Amino acid sequence: MHTVQVFELVIALLLVIVALHYIAHRLSLPPAVALLTGGSALAFLPGLPVISLDPELVLVVFLPPLLMDGAWFTAVAHFRRHIIGILSLAIGAVLFTTVVVAVVAHWLMPSLPWAACAALGAIVSPPDAVSARAVLQRVRLPRRLTTLLEGESLLNDATGLVLFRFAVAAVVTGSFSAGDALVSFGILALGGVVVGAAIGGVWVLLVRRLKEQDLMIASSILLCWASYLAGEQLHVSGVIATVTAGLIAGWHQHTVLSAQVRMRAGGFWTVMIFLLEAFVFILIGFSLRGVIERVGGFGPVLHDMAWPAMVIVLAVILARFVWVFGSDAVLALARRIGLTRKPPIGPRAAVVMSWAGMRGVVTLAVALTLPEEMPGRDFMLVTAFAIILATVLLQGTTLGVVIRALGVREAEGAGPPLSLAQAEAAMAREQLKVVEAVAHDAEGKLIHPRLLDSYRTRATIAANYPGREVELQAGMEAHFAVVIAAVTAGRAELVRLHRANQIDDEILHNLERDLDIEELGAMAALS
Repeated sequence: MHTVQVFELVIALLLVIVALHYIAHRLSLPPAVALLTGGSALAFLPGLPVISLDPELVLVVFLPPLLMDGAWFTAVAHFRRHIIGILSLAIGAVLFTTVVVAVVAHWLMPSLPWAACAALGAIVSPPDAVSARAVLQRVRLPRRLTTLLEGESLLNDATGLVLFRFAVAAVVTGSFSAGDALVSFGILALGGVVVGAAIGGVWVLLVRRLKEQDLMIASSILLCWASYLAGEQLHVSGVIATVTAGLIAGWHQHTVLSAQVRMRAGGFWTVMIFLLEAFVFILIGFSLRGVIERVGGFGPVLHDMAWPAMVIVLAVILARFVWVFGSDAVLALARRIGLTRKPPIGPRAAVVMSWAGMRGVVTLAVALTLPEEMPGRDFMLVTAFAIILATVLLQGTTLGVVIRALGVREAEGAGPPLSLAQAEAAMAREQLKVVEAVAHDAEGKLIHPRLLDSYRTRATIAANYPGREVELQAGMEAHFAVVIAAVTAGRAELVRLHRANQIDDEILHNLERDLDIEELGAMAALS
């Protein structure tokens, strides 16, 4: 296509994304489901060009910012506390699923070499960070499960990519060494940590010295691609490098970024991640046409590939159930004999963990990198797409139902030592100390009476709130409802004055910003 036509297609896709998101909202569906099905349907409309994805470009463009966004907001303390469980899923579950899929694929198609079967297993074994995020942000899970699933989605792509590379190499060369693969994986992982830590540290030092807000925000965007590309260029894991840099940047953001930078950067990142996630799913849907046309249409797919693909889809889902329940049983046994004090997650949570195994862009992009001479390449492409469709459409739409049906809730005492109300009271006490220290001049005369009264009132209310949340909730809601009503009236008057030419645009924007900040504070208190 001509470059102008490409731009027009991108704009058209943006319109489609908005429409499909609106439809998903009205139907109470996960947006990923609407985008995937809508993209798949639109791909076969007459007159639309076939969209062929460059898999390497897809990984470079979409994966780093999505990984960075997940790592940036990861609770490092929880991540560190549950690192064994995260690695069990990100490495153990991926390896186990790869083996299961390889065995099942070879049983279904004995003519397919074992190395090719292993390559298929590596393609479909890691759940996708984008798919997991798209579904998990719509459901509420206990902190431990959220940490495990989000941590797994950040790291498991590295395992799957390494397994895939070795499986493809085994097909091409006819040889495979488990020892070499293990050593290579260790080097890739540790090298990725080192590269990510170095780049994340440099970013922290750089941002401390930058004075321009736009440069700070731009540097946070460049960080994801810088760490990923540096890792790949140095032949270590770009995925792990990006995650490591994101964890470091997220940990230090509270001290190196100002409030205004965080608010502006947060708004920019939110919109960018929204668009990237939406484009990922709609492009997956659009790529279905190319996959179907490559294998000769729907006829060969339904006649020759549908049954084995369905069996492998089932094997992928069941393999995760076996690993999650097996791992939880091992943890329960270890606790019983005194090897650990960490409790198992239990059967209800294990069902949720097992059902949250959506695949997405990484599975498709890796499948598209299969060499032309790979035995069974067409079948692998169809199977990869079938697993994406099945997991996103089936598991993605029903995960919330499963969580509600099983009644999975946060365990008693599983939260942090301080509640939100207690933390707010502690913060208010420290603020009051600072105000009290400067409220009087050197002669003891009160020079900030209103400020002192305001912070004393705030500290008193915060101190009385913990333990009485339910009792005081109605009054607090009524208070902030009045605040929002006052802000609305103030904004209406401001607009009236502007329309009547009583104030200029500069005054309008300055006062409107103050009202916006006040409204955001009230809305946050009500949420």
